[in-house]
Amino acid sequence: MARGTLFLLMLFSVWGRGQEHAWVYFKDKDQVEESILNPARILSERAIQKKNRFNIAIDERDVPVNEAYIAQLKLQNGITVKAKSKWFNCVHVLGSISDIAALMDLQFVDYIFYADRSLNAKTNLFSTSRNQSNNHSNKFLEQEADFVYGQSDAQIKQLGVNVLHKNNFTGEGLLIAVLDSGFPNVDQMSAFERLRSNNDLWGGYDFVFRSSNIYAANGSDHGTRVLSDMAGFVDGQFVGTGPDASYILFRTEDAATETPVEESYWVEAAERADSLGVDIINSSLGYSTYDDPRYNYSPSDMDGNTAFISKGANIATEKGILVVNSTGNSGDSSWGIITAPADANVFGVGAVDTSDNYVAFSSRGPSADGRVKPDGMALGGGATVIGPDDRLVRNNGTSFASPIMAGAIASFWQAFPEKNNLEIMAIVRESSSHYQNPNSQMGYGIPNFSLPLTLLGIDISNADLLYLFPNPSETEFQVQLPETYGNAYLTLFDIYGKRILERQINENNKEISVENLSRAIYIVHVRMDGVRKEFKLIKN
Repeated sequence: MARGTLFLLMLFSVWGRGQEHAWVYFKDKDQVEESILNPARILSERAIQKKNRFNIAIDERDVPVNEAYIAQLKLQNGITVKAKSKWFNCVHVLGSISDIAALMDLQFVDYIFYADRSLNAKTNLFSTSRNQSNNHSNKFLEQEADFVYGQSDAQIKQLGVNVLHKNNFTGEGLLIAVLDSGFPNVDQMSAFERLRSNNDLWGGYDFVFRSSNIYAANGSDHGTRVLSDMAGFVDGQFVGTGPDASYILFRTEDAATETPVEESYWVEAAERADSLGVDIINSSLGYSTYDDPRYNYSPSDMDGNTAFISKGANIATEKGILVVNSTGNSGDSSWGIITAPADANVFGVGAVDTSDNYVAFSSRGPSADGRVKPDGMALGGGATVIGPDDRLVRNNGTSFASPIMAGAIASFWQAFPEKNNLEIMAIVRESSSHYQNPNSQMGYGIPNFSLPLTLLGIDISNADLLYLFPNPSETEFQVQLPETYGNAYLTLFDIYGKRILERQINENNKEISVENLSRAIYIVHVRMDGVRKEFKLIKN
């Protein structure tokens, strides 16, 4: 065969294929300086307060993608726009190689990166530049949370979360985004009635179907089960690890298929979470191989900086979100190791059984670049979950170890609101069973969330001696102090974390006026001699 004929056949084999997945990156954004100077145009008040509190810069990545560019892409022949990312200033498209390559003719397109990475070397001429699950009671408690854990007892006490709950650290004030595949019946189940009645269910969005109907049946109830391990409550039978946190639900996974666009949905959801001021993301998802093997990653790609989703997770961490992600259920398969984005700078969670033993399906570490993974372990071998029919059942998978951990971290973070996400992750790792001698199966091991309370100077034995009354309050409230203690320090915050007042109190000076405050919910922190307690105050 002549060389020219062979070249034409090879060219046809590349250009004659069907739909490809690709990321199209733009050169610039619109109104960047104006948006940064006026962040309320692009971020919620909660997000702005959080960034100010932790000195997190509001930068160009927070500015949305230029919608005029997206509109022009949608008009191009053979192009379907599936997702967008403001952090990367790009969109995810489907189309033939020729139609995608033609997008380089648009003046605002910077470069194109194909999910089939073998095409990127072949299509350099199209770029002007290059970037290097296996499966209420009134929440405003003045006394300690006295839960009966029932069937959730093992997964709660394995991590010492019962000690957090006993001292009224139940996730109050934390906002968790749950990125998963489906949340049917969450708006109707009795197991989430407490969540709904306390206005802690913030709705969500389906990025796969581009719909706000997040509770619709779509062939998967995985997200419902995952949510139950954080937020579920069945009196006397079950308590999630973060029962008083607030939750917003995002569908990013299409359970019927496995394609690279799901990585883009995940990043887009993480961006939405950041703009809303989310504190924690729980993601019981992982990516390594796809329906089309041309898009597969290799084990060496699990370095935290290769997969699109992992790079997005790193930015989420930079933005102050604590990302908790299941490591994967590949431990007993040929893949064996963690999947993306658990390889990123996130808290990757593996699975143990009720006897604290590693379970064989749990994906192992370390990351490809040698970092310790998993970051922590929780119950994933026989975890109790609640299905969409309100039945309590046992399920296996790191999918459930992850939310058990995420809710626990929310309850712990409530105790130390001045700590940032990186500090909280470090403290949790340091409290874990294998911290001094991590290994590939257990990583840092099983955290003991009661231990850091002691290490960081909180005498939890006396926390139940503090309470405030009346609550709700119209004009003033006071703090009941133990007789053996002298001065205490009280700080009042709004729900966005803005400090309203701070003062010293004692037995003779313990009344706090709220007469001039607006009707709202406020957070009260009281500290004295190593004891610290948080309350939710209702101002009528």
